[in-house]
Amino acid sequence: MKRLLSTFALAGAMGLCAFGAQAATKLEQVKSKGFVQCGVSQGLPGFSNPNDKGEWSGLDVEFCRAVAAAIFGDATKVKFTPLSAKDRFTALQSGDIDILSRNTTWTITRDTSLGLNFTGVTYYDGQGFMIRKDKKVNSALELSGASVCTQTGTTTEQNLADYFRANNMTYEVIAFATNDEVVKAYDAGRCDVLTTDRSGLAGERLKLTNPDDHVVLPEIISKEPLGPVVAHGDDQWFDIVKWVLFAQLNAEELGVNSKNVDDQLKNATNPEIKRLLGTEGKYGEGMGIGNDWGYLIIKNVGNYAEMYDRTVGPDTPLKLSRGLNALWNKGGIQYAPPIR
Repeated sequence: MKRLLSTFALAGAMGLCAFGAQAATKLEQVKSKGFVQCGVSQGLPGFSNPNDKGEWSGLDVEFCRAVAAAIFGDATKVKFTPLSAKDRFTALQSGDIDILSRNTTWTITRDTSLGLNFTGVTYYDGQGFMIRKDKKVNSALELSGASVCTQTGTTTEQNLADYFRANNMTYEVIAFATNDEVVKAYDAGRCDVLTTDRSGLAGERLKLTNPDDHVVLPEIISKEPLGPVVAHGDDQWFDIVKWVLFAQLNAEELGVNSKNVDDQLKNATNPEIKRLLGTEGKYGEGMGIGNDWGYLIIKNVGNYAEMYDRTVGPDTPLKLSRGLNALWNKGGIQYAPPIR
């Protein structure tokens, strides 16, 4: 009996040790290592793209910097892991990355069966088609019989099949594992058409030998809400990442930006602004971070409009208007829950 009790005691102690080893939250892990590990694309201008020095830029990149700013007060405390479409979810599930911020579409399968949580939509998009101008094609409905280049492991292939089947058209799919392979094949004339999200087409077009020789057709054949993703199982981390985006959207709506945030911090009388910047209420405490989290995001990275305009907006090479990504009160559908 004593031996049996000893065995149970040992098993219990081992169980407690195992539980303790697993008990560290994602926030604790991130703070312990001193940076956020962010999964990004292997190179998509406007969203996540490295320069010759390995310095990353883009909308998805800036969002990860905003998360780092909220936690550390320093937007540089982030490291980037380039991932293919095929490998991106595995890297998140395994814990190799803390956030996936990689032009990724929110779907029911990904949100449920893969054990992932989408934290919001940083860019409302839709799939489109790009073709050479000399093909003299004006509509996607004229593409029957075309060969189409696309990337494996994306929602693009299914959307492509659905669209051509719904319109009784035939096509040949030519699929590749990476964006660069897709673009090179299309540029070399190995297919008639390139298809992906329209924002992606704007970025990939810049990589072509003669960008002006190509046109994006007017049809949008799908809904592609793109946004950051975290793994199931840690509600605190889920809350932090989603409220970073909500803070940026609320800041734009309230007229708070990186240039006036210090003045607003000292002089604002609007209670919504005071709650956003942490001078009223203790809204950071509920997430395990400082109550000045909103101020740190805006000071170090900016509001949503600043982030958008720097990376994909009308004054960038992508020249993307806000469209659906405008605030709800300015003709778009971007809308954030209130901080209160």
